[in-house]
Amino acid sequence: MKLGEPGIDQIRIFLAVAEHGSFGGAARAMGRAVSAISYGIAQLEAQLAVTLFEREGSRRPVLTEAGEGLMPEARAVADRVDALLAKAQGLHAGLESSVRLVIDVMVPGEVTADVLREFRRMFPTSALTLNVEALGAVAACLLDEDADLAIGGPVIAEHPALERQAVGEVELVPVAAPDHPLARASAAGDAAPGESRRHLQLVLADRSRLTEGREFSVLSPLTWRLGDLGAKHTLLLEGLGWGNMPRAMVAGGLAEGRLVELDLPERPGAHYRLSAMWRRNARLGPATRWIIDAFRDRLAAS
Repeated sequence: MKLGEPGIDQIRIFLAVAEHGSFGGAARAMGRAVSAISYGIAQLEAQLAVTLFEREGSRRPVLTEAGEGLMPEARAVADRVDALLAKAQGLHAGLESSVRLVIDVMVPGEVTADVLREFRRMFPTSALTLNVEALGAVAACLLDEDADLAIGGPVIAEHPALERQAVGEVELVPVAAPDHPLARASAAGDAAPGESRRHLQLVLADRSRLTEGREFSVLSPLTWRLGDLGAKHTLLLEGLGWGNMPRAMVAGGLAEGRLVELDLPERPGAHYRLSAMWRRNARLGPATRWIIDAFRDRLAAS
């Protein structure tokens, strides 16, 4: 049996009758005549070769077993059409259909989660692609046109192809496990100048060619370079070295005594300044501008 192809209007009529419990209720809700509602249901039943509502012996139409079975698919079709129309309206209004975002690994995870959760609520029709990178690789994603917007640190100086807007900062603190020699010396208040250079420093590696060969807050000639901040955190907890970490990421370990903030003469800790960055030839849409403002507000509150 070859079935017909129902239109979205007929599907909406089907949903309205089921929701309002009568042809008259559906007609009032849709601003139609009752005869138009009845005709729409009859057409849909003919195209699908099923009876959707029992009408005999009842003043109110009741969904048949077939009608109940088709209801989820009908709702899904209507929802997808609504999403299509909303996205088309957004495009006419200048709203981006998608945003490719790259975020510095130093940005606190809870800040990112809060911003992205609200983004989904505010811009349900804009698809978001998220990438997390470190140091110069953040800007490299923009320059390689793999991202539209970046929230990144200060490791790239003013690049002629990029625009930049400050959004906040993250405090970095030098830490080590409590049984590490630097932790014991720091606790005793007798960490000598140059002592940090005699111990293994765990360093976040920069995978970008933009900053190849440059060092960022590296004091010791003995280093392990790690491409993942989580792996660095784990090795610090295990006492395998010392290193700078975002305070928010190690706050739990410091409070529990599993890590110690080091008091070193070199004061290797720093404020890691974060900026929103984008290509100068790019035109920012409302969703992208909202992300910039949201990160600035959330970082200021954290």
